[in-house]
Amino acid sequence: MQPWALLSLWLVLLAASPARATHIVGGELDLQYKTGSTYTLTLTLYFDAINGNAAALDQSIVAGIFDKATNRELQSVTLPLTSNTFVSYTNPACAVGSLSTRKLLYVKDITLDAATYASASGYYVAVERCCRNLAISNIVNPGGAAQTFYLEFPAVVRNGASFIDSTPRIFPALGDYACLGNLFYYDFGGQDPDGDSLAYDLVTPLNGHSTAANPAPLPAAAPYSTVTWTTGLGTTNQIPGSPPLAIDTHTGRLTVRPSRLGLFVFGVRCSEYRKGVKIGETRRDFQLYVLNCPSNNPPVVTVQANGRAYRAGRDTVRILPGGSRCLTLRYTDPDPNSVLTLTAAPVNFSDPATAPSFTTTTSGTVRASGQPDTLTATLCFPTCADSKGKVYYLNVLVADNGCALPKRDTVRVAFLATPPPSSVPVLTTSFPPEVAGTTTTVRVALNQPYTATLLGTDTAPNPLALTAAGEGFDLASVGMNFQAQNGTGRATATFAWTPTCGAATANPDGLLVHFALTQSGTICTPHIITRTIRFVVARPADSLAFRPPNIITPNGDGLNEAFTLDQALPPNFCASQFAGVSIFSRWGRLIYQSPTRSFRWDGGGVGGIYYYLVTFTDGRRFKGWVEVMP
Repeated sequence: MQPWALLSLWLVLLAASPARATHIVGGELDLQYKTGSTYTLTLTLYFDAINGNAAALDQSIVAGIFDKATNRELQSVTLPLTSNTFVSYTNPACAVGSLSTRKLLYVKDITLDAATYASASGYYVAVERCCRNLAISNIVNPGGAAQTFYLEFPAVVRNGASFIDSTPRIFPALGDYACLGNLFYYDFGGQDPDGDSLAYDLVTPLNGHSTAANPAPLPAAAPYSTVTWTTGLGTTNQIPGSPPLAIDTHTGRLTVRPSRLGLFVFGVRCSEYRKGVKIGETRRDFQLYVLNCPSNNPPVVTVQANGRAYRAGRDTVRILPGGSRCLTLRYTDPDPNSVLTLTAAPVNFSDPATAPSFTTTTSGTVRASGQPDTLTATLCFPTCADSKGKVYYLNVLVADNGCALPKRDTVRVAFLATPPPSSVPVLTTSFPPEVAGTTTTVRVALNQPYTATLLGTDTAPNPLALTAAGEGFDLASVGMNFQAQNGTGRATATFAWTPTCGAATANPDGLLVHFALTQSGTICTPHIITRTIRFVVARPADSLAFRPPNIITPNGDGLNEAFTLDQALPPNFCASQFAGVSIFSRWGRLIYQSPTRSFRWDGGGVGGIYYYLVTFTDGRRFKGWVEVMP
């Protein structure tokens, strides 16, 4: 039905029956952290686009937020309608005119401040609306049954710190139908933006307080009544079948082989856990339409390895260097005009360097005019496939284009893969020998050239490259030079440095340079050999102790005639230079001053005790006293 025709139908229904509001297929609430104390609250409501009453398409809807410990309402939030779209089928070619669903989104940003939302018991959000789809066949009085949309969330602070949590983004909308007597499957599993663990289970849908007479009341606090199942059905048997409807606790995968025609409502709960503790949940109600479908037989896929038929559960394929790396797949379908598609999916590994790929087409039509009965494809493992000594599993799957969902056949292939061996290159240098667990230190004299050589070799041979990089600095910025001659099987390099005052001497701990020999080429496991050298600019040796003369006798006998400190002071070194000397009388009066390291002071002809202060440009200070005895 075209959208304009559907709108016309709604208008007719609205004029003819304004009191009825049977429309709800299902839906869920969603709360996503945005920034600061702001969260986005979303109600997704699935609306029956075939049988739903247009009068029930609300332009806004009210949500209530409650304290779990007290059931006290903390906020009432009006959510405006922001989106109205159709739910898509998995296979659009399987669409039926009796099933069409709209997805309505009601969205608003809300504030959850730390002062209000700090209860350890947590909180819940609820929206109440009536009524469910009149055609539902597994609950009592579906036209008068309501839905309470419900989620739980934790406090926004915990132990005095911000505690951020968003609702799991779970399960895409179900637009498909199921076929009587055929296995139906659908992935309701989802993602959690906070990395929390998710667990799924079936729950009886909530009804709540709304009724056909009062279809959109303001939300009331829990507890909420549930819908009433028809005789013989219940939470663990919501859709009758063999097996009945079930959901995988860990993956969220729905399965059922329905045994009864009709429209069936069901409820799913997704609980989220952080560090083993449940912190929240969200519920979704939805419907599954069970129809009589044309007969559809499953396709079949077989695998050949090393020229022999592979026997699942008994054989293990060995992928060895120099051996065959490809599997031959044959796939067919007993039904005429079947379109088949092959896929391959890793089961217990994720390394793309080990996953095989198809070298032929992976789809085609069988048993049609001019088409073969059986198709063939080739699946090959990469040269570097490596199962690391473990048995890896690969699912080879063929699917047809049957309705409502494809029929499938899967062969699980067990394999062991060993990559070709690769040589290990050797790095030799003229640096001092390496001591395990330590970084080699090379001391270089200021303004004196230092050179070192490096040699990398590979017996394979493979391409080799020598590189050097400073840790936190560029080699050229401190005058270091590295020249490499890279090649196949051999690489040489020269490192040269003449240190000068500046960045090289500013850090007494030295400069770290990382040298690397990198192996490349068509090898599976390239090696990198590294060597780290700490370069330290050697300082001139300081005197063990500052021991200047403390008596001078300027009497002309040639002994101790003047006070001087040149040999007693630490030597000048880059930023540490002699800045000056000042000599004071015992009363603090400046008697003598000089900026020259080789100063000589004869006492000025006046005996007594004097005090001196020597300063260096790096802030070091030396002080003492000297007695003048004329």
